[in-house]
Amino acid sequence: MTESIAVVVVTFNRADLLSEMLAALGEQTRRPDAVYVVDNASEDHTKDVLRAARETGLPLHITHSPDNLGGAGGFHLGMRTAYEAGHDRIWLMDDDVLPAQECLKTLVDQQEPFVTAVREDRHGTLIEKAATHFDLRNPLAIKPKRRSVEGEYTSREEMPERVALHNVAFEGPLIHRDVIGAIGLPDPSYFIFYDDADFAIRARLAGFTIWAIRDAVLRRQLDFNQQHDLAGWKGYYMYRNLFVVHFRYGENALVRAKPYLIALVVTLLSPLRGGRKEAGNVLRALRSARSMRQVPGASVD
Repeated sequence: MTESIAVVVVTFNRADLLSEMLAALGEQTRRPDAVYVVDNASEDHTKDVLRAARETGLPLHITHSPDNLGGAGGFHLGMRTAYEAGHDRIWLMDDDVLPAQECLKTLVDQQEPFVTAVREDRHGTLIEKAATHFDLRNPLAIKPKRRSVEGEYTSREEMPERVALHNVAFEGPLIHRDVIGAIGLPDPSYFIFYDDADFAIRARLAGFTIWAIRDAVLRRQLDFNQQHDLAGWKGYYMYRNLFVVHFRYGENALVRAKPYLIALVVTLLSPLRGGRKEAGNVLRALRSARSMRQVPGASVD
């Protein structure tokens, strides 16, 4: 029996990118059975784009959130809606990526519970940053991402058909409902950053392997820009959520203590880095992260 596949898209104020992405969904050789779009209180012409996409016959189900839930909250809401609707597999999609026509079919053909597309830039260069080694055992590893797909392979052609991952971005993973039933939904309290890493860690701890599928092509419309201002509001979430991951999943006491060391070092070096604002961010992040140490349960509420 043919499985039912839903796409979940989260968008915020990127109507033109969203329009291109929805058009690419409509061109899939294996068309999705439903497309759930969570609009995070966009203030641009997103509603016009969604109206036009619906007129093309794309099976859209739209939620206009009155508040910006962040990527984490948006994916939580969209996945919960798709799961409750009974779909067998859920394909997570950001609003700035373009799946190649065979992308969904290639993923479905794997018949694995957790697979993901492999990203490239507008010029076809491999830019898959998903970790192949995410180290939560070594207390000396300041950055837990030790190896990535793009670090191990210089091109898509060099990759084997499948590559096992330790984490994944919510840009192209196809997830069977059995995974969600076993581990629950993404944690909306992250707001942005690391919600996808947290979900992937929980999936792996539950015994699921995450496979990056070489021939499932996903093209980003924008260049990566991960050099965020650590003294700004995004810096707060980057620090806080990094600390949460260590508190929740650190494999020993020293790793779980790393957030305290990072906060101390950042505070001491703040006159040379981001000043008092970054120091304030990291201290607030540490306090908040301590209250988020409990691993989410397997609830789908």
